[in-house]
Amino acid sequence: MILKDILYKVAIEAVKGSTEIAINAINFDSRKIETNDVFIAIRGTVADGHEYIETAIGKGAIAIICDTFPENIVSGVTYVQVKDTNRALAFIASNYYGNPSANLRLVGITGTNGKTTIASLLYQLFKKAGYKVGLLSTVKNVVDDVEYKSMLTTSDSITINKFLKEMNDVGVEYCFMEVSSHGIAQKRTEGLQFAGGVFTNLSHDHLDYHKTFAEYRDVKKTFFDQLPKGAFALVNSDDKNGPVMLQNTSAKKLTYALKSYADYRAQILENQLTGLLLKINEQEVWVRLIGTFNAYNLLAIYGTAIELGLDNMEVLRLLSELESVSGRFQYIISKGNITAVVDYAHTPDALENVLKTIDDIRTKNEQLITIVGCGGDRDRTKRPIMANIASSLSDKAILTSDNPRTEDPEAIILEMEKGVEPQNYKKTLAIVDRKQAIKTACQLAQPNDIILIAGKGHETYQEINGVRHDFDDMKIVTELLEQLNK
Repeated sequence: MILKDILYKVAIEAVKGSTEIAINAINFDSRKIETNDVFIAIRGTVADGHEYIETAIGKGAIAIICDTFPENIVSGVTYVQVKDTNRALAFIASNYYGNPSANLRLVGITGTNGKTTIASLLYQLFKKAGYKVGLLSTVKNVVDDVEYKSMLTTSDSITINKFLKEMNDVGVEYCFMEVSSHGIAQKRTEGLQFAGGVFTNLSHDHLDYHKTFAEYRDVKKTFFDQLPKGAFALVNSDDKNGPVMLQNTSAKKLTYALKSYADYRAQILENQLTGLLLKINEQEVWVRLIGTFNAYNLLAIYGTAIELGLDNMEVLRLLSELESVSGRFQYIISKGNITAVVDYAHTPDALENVLKTIDDIRTKNEQLITIVGCGGDRDRTKRPIMANIASSLSDKAILTSDNPRTEDPEAIILEMEKGVEPQNYKKTLAIVDRKQAIKTACQLAQPNDIILIAGKGHETYQEINGVRHDFDDMKIVTELLEQLNK
């Protein structure tokens, strides 16, 4: 491959050297550079790739993509100056892998809550419909039937395009992708051709990164601003930010809602622990998922499937077969009739939604015990809010560790406790050790009680001081309830 071929659509400001040279591979990690590779110098939140240009050249890099030329220009190496290396990386990655997003129908799902559920269930639905499908999500990346573990909501541009190329190679027709605000802000989705975009909702999250809610909202909006004319933009119009997402998009504008007029509408006719009876655009369907938040998710899935050309009745039939996503309102009922729910709810809005969903289906004759923590090295402003929600909407609340990362878990809990109102002090406990917190909840629970373990969901680890330890909420609560014969 020739260097100039991977620079298509890249905004180049200056070049030193030849772009007619043959290149091997592309990378933004200097540690992975090999002979005749292209090194893209990214300015990240932790490190600046420009500081590793000499290292990359020493390892064999033949071309450097940077936003500022280094002082030391090495003979025989081509330097390409661009305005934004993140944006350049997105186009370079797409070009290097043959623009793979153009060879399938790619749909991006963005918003604070619901991204993983919608993307994963769309993958499930289209697989059931007989198609070859791809999934790029927080939980996992899937190339038709082959699964790969995922570490980020939105992977880097090289990883995204590499997976999309693999999907092309095996004939994948549709791909559903979670699009995070970080991914949009860092230009990881640029250079991709989307067939559609879905907006779920917007609430308090990632303010450690975006600083203000307005900035967080506007970053999400840029995803829809960039959708092409032939794509569709499907937004939740019950969320006040839904119409904002559609303001400048060239895509076909569509809405879904439970409370207001929309292109895709639903009513909840029944809400039980075993499922929901929904009326979607005048057609009734029973689904296995529960809760108002899942009614929104299913409506977004329905609308997306219809816009992608599936038959209305076929989509309704497939909706009724969908099964809940790992760590998203995943529950077990013990021999002693104690229900344990594990959910990824790690934002105030998500936690409130889950607690209200449980409240809607319980008889009020049982206790609701909530275990919740907040992650370290992340948005600190939501800590007291989440503790307030958990203690206000539960009969007992246990504040514990999530992924403390490099922070002191006790300090995190102290910040959470500031949100507990005086009338809720007596029903709130603080237990730093997460396993002990779950064990305490199991010991306190009586027949018919409900235990909610919030925050980590599908994660099978707990990160403490940079080390990931095995930790699976669902596995632990299942074993503890069995040991206690409850």
